[in-house]
Amino acid sequence: MVYLRLCTYITVSGPIFLLKNCDESEKKKPGLSAYAKDPQEAAESLVPLLEDAKRVVPAELRDKTPVRVGATAGLRALGAEKSEQILQAVRDLLREKSSFKTQPDWVTVLDGTQEGAYEWVTINYLLGKLGKTYADTVGVVDLGGGSVQMAYAIAEKDAGKAPKPSEGEDTYVKKLFLKGATYYLYVHSYLHYGLLAARAEILKAGNGKGYSYCTLKGHQGQYKYGDGKFEALASPSGASFSKCKADVVKALKVDQACTHMKCSFGGIWNGGGGAGQKNLFVASFFFDRAAEAGFVNPKAAVAKVKPSDFEKAAKRACKLNLKDAEAAYPGVQKDNIPYICMDLVYQYTLLVDGFGVGSHQEMTLVKKVPYSNAFVEAAWPLGSAIEVASS
Repeated sequence: MVYLRLCTYITVSGPIFLLKNCDESEKKKPGLSAYAKDPQEAAESLVPLLEDAKRVVPAELRDKTPVRVGATAGLRALGAEKSEQILQAVRDLLREKSSFKTQPDWVTVLDGTQEGAYEWVTINYLLGKLGKTYADTVGVVDLGGGSVQMAYAIAEKDAGKAPKPSEGEDTYVKKLFLKGATYYLYVHSYLHYGLLAARAEILKAGNGKGYSYCTLKGHQGQYKYGDGKFEALASPSGASFSKCKADVVKALKVDQACTHMKCSFGGIWNGGGGAGQKNLFVASFFFDRAAEAGFVNPKAAVAKVKPSDFEKAAKRACKLNLKDAEAAYPGVQKDNIPYICMDLVYQYTLLVDGFGVGSHQEMTLVKKVPYSNAFVEAAWPLGSAIEVASS
């Protein structure tokens, strides 16, 4: 089975035999959502990934090898009409130009629950946790660009207490049967709270002043996300950790009324905590910003950190002006420099105020997981393949 992701692919066959994992040369950016006005160009952007897959799968097996395409928060944010136009263009491309086995319903937009669940399956599979008790598994927080997912296994009795979701919302608990064990997975996807989307929410929360305490001194201009433009003018006095944090707390809606037993932020049930959440693995933009801020080796696959490490890095970044930040963070893309304070403050606040993680609780930052003499990317496609093979 071949899985195509917006920035990578993982190839598996039969009983989850890993043939090849993604390295930097195989990543494809931008994602499908960047081609909102040209569905055909969106589909064509996947051609290099198909070519990579052909180099892995022998020619005589391609017509028996299914290919699936799963889009995530970026495409969800475009709305049903635009996203469906892109998906249809991808289906046409696979049918007409791909030698792999394909079906229309194998090209979909994943909902947030699926994305978070598959990420949890991926990491726990690679760590050898599946098949053990729920208390032996690890929890996962995956910070993407458009959304952030929290997923961890809970006891069956706690799953029975889960509140019923409001109309149009995903269920809080997903039941999975993997490697002979049944898991009740608390999973929730917070749309608009991925790192890039959250910038817009933070700027909106603080724009009553006409400027932002989260952007570095010297920055002028607007922040563009999706179809929106948001004023991102820096405060005359520059960025401020404490004032930026106040804007982040406001954007997260931490104080919103909680009608359930206990909430994370925005009135969302937090799953109740428990053994499945004690050992946290945090992924994606958490790793990227930690590496760029200098408190994690960018070449490492995993690293042990605490939320307070993000706090310290944020306080350092917020004191800088734009020019000094460019010199201090050579690994950060130039268009991200104005928001390095904001990003780090957001990550710290999301973990501590949003998800209730202790400031000094040790977590594992993960980019790739050691597995069978190799390092495998900690991303959702493998988890999706495992669930398909297990069903």
